[in-house]
Amino acid sequence: MKPLVVCSIIASFFFTLSLSAHAQESSPAPTASLPLPSIAPDADPATATRAWLDTVPPDKRAKSDAYFEGGYWLILWNFLVNAAVMLFLLNSRISAKLRDFAERCTRFKAIQTIIYAIPFVAIAALLQSPLTVYEHFFREHKYGLATQTFGPWLGEQFKALLLGMIGLSILLMLLYPVFRRAPRTCWIWATIVVTVFQLAALFIFPVFVEPIFNKYTPLEDPPLRESILSLARANQIPVDKVFVVDASRQTTRVSANVSGFLGTTRIALNDNLLNQCTLPEIRQVMGHEMGHYVLNHGMKLTIYLTLIFLVGFALIRVLFEAAVRRWGEQWGVRGLADLAGFPLIVLLLSAYIFLLTPVINSAVRVTEAEADIFGINAAREPDGFAKVALKLGTYRKLDPTPLEEIFFFDHPSGRARIRMAMDWKAAHVPCGSETAP
Repeated sequence: MKPLVVCSIIASFFFTLSLSAHAQESSPAPTASLPLPSIAPDADPATATRAWLDTVPPDKRAKSDAYFEGGYWLILWNFLVNAAVMLFLLNSRISAKLRDFAERCTRFKAIQTIIYAIPFVAIAALLQSPLTVYEHFFREHKYGLATQTFGPWLGEQFKALLLGMIGLSILLMLLYPVFRRAPRTCWIWATIVVTVFQLAALFIFPVFVEPIFNKYTPLEDPPLRESILSLARANQIPVDKVFVVDASRQTTRVSANVSGFLGTTRIALNDNLLNQCTLPEIRQVMGHEMGHYVLNHGMKLTIYLTLIFLVGFALIRVLFEAAVRRWGEQWGVRGLADLAGFPLIVLLLSAYIFLLTPVINSAVRVTEAEADIFGINAAREPDGFAKVALKLGTYRKLDPTPLEEIFFFDHPSGRARIRMAMDWKAAHVPCGSETAP
């Protein structure tokens, strides 16, 4: 379940968490019955890759292509809707009125920030709710990727809304003293604040936030548990338990993660993964997730995004001042240190991140490819990997053009993943092999 996106800056942090802590993948149960291809023992990797891809029926391929290609437009629409909401909050002077109300309530700046942030999140979420409901409820149901009825889904969105209010209040209480006290170098200090916020969230999110939405229970299957723990021990991951997440009440997506540090490390896989995948597939998925942990992708992505935010805040400092000179009186915004100008910060930051979509996707895709390679070397299940890649093709275009993959894919395509698995299989003997059900 994706948390409700209440504003671009909070979305950026949850985006960081979801990429660095774990990678979610999805597929409905019917794809578990895909047949194994007939591949000659001496077939080259390219031929084997095409044979795997050809096992997907044309109607299923067309449906997954339509889902994924629709996401291209949603990237644009999410940006445009968010920009429209922020401009509305500025031009209607709602943001300025929220600031004035906060200043009338108390003279303490930190309390003013909380009083401003809570209604800001609520108003922004309400204005964006039509697109949110379509994208994350109706569209997911249309393509068979969701199981939750509207009432429970809406309840979880309200939980996410409350978390957004808390998160934004804390973030603004850290950012605005920087804007007030260091106007010339605020872009540097703001980046430091954001980085610390991200690192803290990496610790808090899997341990305290995820259990709000799902129940975690110990995996009861001894052979499967031992197989997963043996992979963990072989890669020096300090865990002795495997947890199962009850995700099937919300979604058909399969997912797993290895997350945490400083004694909080844990392995978790959802019940869809257990029900939809064979042992070789599960081992391969877990090997991939362990790769994220061992290769320290959480910290790497935090560093990448820190550099992105450093440039972003430098641009915001310049563009914000120029915009306030032109429209500040109309908006009721006094300067960068004024809470009423926060929608402008969100607008500028979201535009910057939107333009960097191919760069961010490519950075994440590289780490995902690294985890793929780590996983196949750890689990040694190339056929299991190929079958998982086909299942993920339920919602991700299997055979995109090179430009599509560069611009829109934050994971390697199914074709790229299967080709990597077949290259590995051709170069490694003996190796694990998927068996027909």
